[in-house]
Amino acid sequence: MTKNVTLIATSAMGLESIVAREVKQLGYDTRTENGKVIFEAPISAIARTNLWLRVADRVKLQVGQFTAKTFDELFEGTKALPWEQFIPEDGKFPVSGKSIKSTLHSVPDCQKIVKKAMAERLKQKHGVASRMPESGAMYKIEVALLKDEVTLTIDTSGSGLHKRGYRIGQGEAPLKETLAAALVQLTNWRPDEPLYDPFCGSGTILIEAALIGQNIAPGFNRSFASEDWSWMKQKLWDEAFEEAEDLAHYDQTFDMIGSDIDHKLIGIAKENALEAGLGDLIEWKQMRAEDLVIKKNNGYIITNPPYGERIGKDKDIYRLYQIFGQIMNANPSWSSYILTAFNDFERAYGEKPTKKRKLFNGFIETTYYQYFGKKI
Repeated sequence: MTKNVTLIATSAMGLESIVAREVKQLGYDTRTENGKVIFEAPISAIARTNLWLRVADRVKLQVGQFTAKTFDELFEGTKALPWEQFIPEDGKFPVSGKSIKSTLHSVPDCQKIVKKAMAERLKQKHGVASRMPESGAMYKIEVALLKDEVTLTIDTSGSGLHKRGYRIGQGEAPLKETLAAALVQLTNWRPDEPLYDPFCGSGTILIEAALIGQNIAPGFNRSFASEDWSWMKQKLWDEAFEEAEDLAHYDQTFDMIGSDIDHKLIGIAKENALEAGLGDLIEWKQMRAEDLVIKKNNGYIITNPPYGERIGKDKDIYRLYQIFGQIMNANPSWSSYILTAFNDFERAYGEKPTKKRKLFNGFIETTYYQYFGKKI
C-alpha cells in the first residue's frame, strides 16, 4: 500500500469553499474544482475526513486519471491502474458511472468496460483462475468522464456523509444535515451567543449548530464502508475516533431555541436532539413564527422557512415573511440568516440583505439572505 493517496471530498455546488476550509483545518493542502475538493494525504486521512467533514457529501479515493476517446483506451487505461493495492481477492466492486461532454457517452457501456478491465487485472494479480468471487467487503467504483478525461474512484464513505445517524424522523421538506451545517458555518455565530430557529422543523439546523459548538465530529456515531477494508487497519480508525473524543467540548452549553407551528415536528426535533447526544441543551417550543418575542441582544436567527416550492401558498408566505421582517427590524442587534427560494423575499422582508449567496437545497435553487446585526 502506498503511503499517500489522492482523495476527493465531493460537495454540493456552491459549498466547495467551505469543504476546502474543513479539509485544510485537518492539515491537508487542497485544490478545488466544481463540486469537489481534491487533496493528497496519508491513508489515515480516509478515517479523519469521513469523521470530521460536516459539509462534504462523501470522500472518494482516486485510483487514477487518464484520457480516453475509445473503449479500447478506456479498457487499457483502467487495466493499467494498481487495483490490487486496494481491492482484495474477495472484494465486491460494483461500477457506477457518469459521462459529461465526452466521446464515450454511453454510461452503461463504460461501466461494463471498466468492470471487465478491473476483473482481468485483479484475476492476474491475485492469481484467480475463474471469476472473481466478490464475496467480501464493498468497494464501490465510479467511472466519471468529463470532456474525455476519465477519473476512477472508490467510495470510502458508504452512505452519504449527511447521514449522521441521529435523524429518527423528519418533516415534509427536510434539510440535509450537510447543508444545515454549511448554513451555520456561513455565519459569525459563536457557541456563547443566542441562536434561534423559528421554523425549526425536525431541528436539523440547531442540532448541527450544537455539534459544531461542542466540536463533536459529525461522523462519530455512524460507520463507513472503508472500515471493512483490510488495508485500513483498525489502529487508524481507533486513532481517529480517539482524536475526535479528545477534541470534543461536551461541557459547552447553549442558549438555543427551536420553534415550529407543528407540534409533531417539535416532538421529532426533541427525539433527534436526544439521539444526537445533546440531551436538553436545546429548548424546543410549539409556536408560530409570527409570535416570536426576542428579549435578549446580540443573537442570531438561522432558518429555512417554508417558501412555496414544496409547502405553503405564495400569499401566505409573503405575509409570513413580512411579519418576520418586522420582528427582526425591531431587534437590530440580531443577525438573521434565511434560506429561501421565494422570489419576492426581499420586498416582503422589507430590507435588502447585507450579503446573499446562491445555494441548492436538493434540486431547488435558493438564496441565503444574510442580515448582519449591529452589536450593542
